Order: sequence, then structure tokens, then C-alpha cells
Amino acid sequence: MTLFNRGRTNPELFSTVEKLRGDRTADLSALRGRSWDVVIDVAAYFPRVVELSVRQLADAEHYVFVSSISVYADQSAPQFEDAEVAVAADLDDTSDDSYGARKAACESVVETAFGERATIVRPGLIVGPHDPTDRFSYWPKRIAAGGRVLAPGDPGDPVQFIDVRDLGEFIVNVAEARRAGVFNATGRTLSLGELLDACCAATGSDAELVWVPTPELLAAGLDPWMGVPLWIAAPGWEAANRVPIDRALDAGLTFRPLADTIAAALTDDTQPTTVMALAPERESELLRRLAGTSPR
Repeated sequence: MTLFNRGRTNPELFSTVEKLRGDRTADLSALRGRSWDVVIDVAAYFPRVVELSVRQLADAEHYVFVSSISVYADQSAPQFEDAEVAVAADLDDTSDDSYGARKAACESVVETAFGERATIVRPGLIVGPHDPTDRFSYWPKRIAAGGRVLAPGDPGDPVQFIDVRDLGEFIVNVAEARRAGVFNATGRTLSLGELLDACCAATGSDAELVWVPTPELLAAGLDPWMGVPLWIAAPGWEAANRVPIDRALDAGLTFRPLADTIAAALTDDTQPTTVMALAPERESELLRRLAGTSPR
């Protein structure tokens, strides 16, 4: 096994494998004169960058590209793998709005180069050890802290995510089997209420969940994507947490218990580099304004 990267983030990890240093956007010289059975491409966002990789690694038997469920043109209804994908007007656009379309263009580069030797894996929200954000870990940690907890929307609202360890196992399995095709690879849908109840059970917390309806939060100016972790209230994204995963399940995708993912979030000491959680001051202000001072 060989890792190719810049060596800037956690370079001490995976000490027993070969490490090649370079920059996939400009310097692939460390890959010259070498060949590998399978390539697993986990971090590409621009098709011009993927073109450099597939050209340099054209002799590989198989190429696995990690994409995203954000590629779908329509996020208002559940999308299977053969659904229409978004098309970017500018492939060098770096805005968040272009992310899905750029990922779709990256997929096309891989599929054109490798054909039936290509696997496209489309994860949803990836959580677990070494997550540099707190998009998931916010909830176990916030509930463990106790007190009145702002719970966004309705307890029945869907949430969907996958533990990185489960995703990694699935990617390795399809790579070893040389299983071609496109796979939505995220977790089973559960309700936000189920998740928060599981966090309460795992932490033994006496936290009081205060449910504030989505319209009230939007009217208060809360960001419909990152204002509260896992709360997706943007119009047109109603199915973002209801992605069908039947094909991946048939290909062997499995899941560890939710309690294991929650436990990892509580014990992982990775420091977030991107703060996405609801700040305590903002949470308190919203609770005072929208939920009053008495339990709701």
C-alpha cells in the first residue's frame, strides 16, 4: 500500500505504509515509473486535477473515485445512481454552490479514462474519527454538557450520515473485488429525534431537548445549512437525508452500531479546523427568543 499526498496534515498517521510526497495539482513526479493494482482517489474537486491523476495512473487495473451525493441535479426527491447529475457552468468555480457539479465532472473524467475499470462512490455526510469539523460530534458533546438544548425542526426530521470506518471498509471491499459502477454510500436514514435520544442514552445526560420549528429558526436568520449541525432546511434539498443506498447494501455496505459512532465523537480529540456548530451564546439567545424561559 502506498499513500500519495503533500504530507502536511497528520503525516504521522499510517506509519507502516509507504508514503510518497507531492502535490496532485502540479507535481506528480513521485508517481513516475511506478504502477499499482488499484487507485483510491479520496480528495479531488476539480476535473482538471483528476485528469492529471488518471493520465499518470492509466496503467492501474482499477480506479475508485470518492465523489458525493451532492452531484445530483435534483435534491428535492430521493435520487438513485442513474439520476441526472448537475452540470457546472464554470469548472474552475470555487464556490460551494458549484461543488456538486464539479464532483460530477470529476466522475466523468474517471469513467471516460477507465470505463468498466472505474468505481464511483458517492458518500453523504462522513463522520467519525479525525473529522476536522463538528457537523456530527456537536450533538454528542452538546448533549453531554446538559441543560436546555436547542433541537432544530421536528423530532421526525430525517438525518443521514456514514461513519468513516464503515465507508472505508466498503471502499476497500469494492476495490478488492474490482466492482465497477456507481454507488450511493451513506447511512440508513433515521430521525433527528432518534439520534438525539441515542446521544442522551450514550452520555447519561439529563439534557432537555427544546424543539424549535424550522420556520421559526429560518425567520430568526439561522443559516439553513450550517446554522445547526445536521439541520438541512434549504428549499430544494428536502431529500438530502433520504438517499437510496440499496445498490451499496447489495454490494456489501454494512454499518456499526450508532452507539459506536457516538462514542468515537466523544473520545476523539481532533481539534476542529472549521467551526460549524451553533455557538453557545447564539443558542441561548435563540432559546430565550423562540422558546421562552419555561420547558417546551
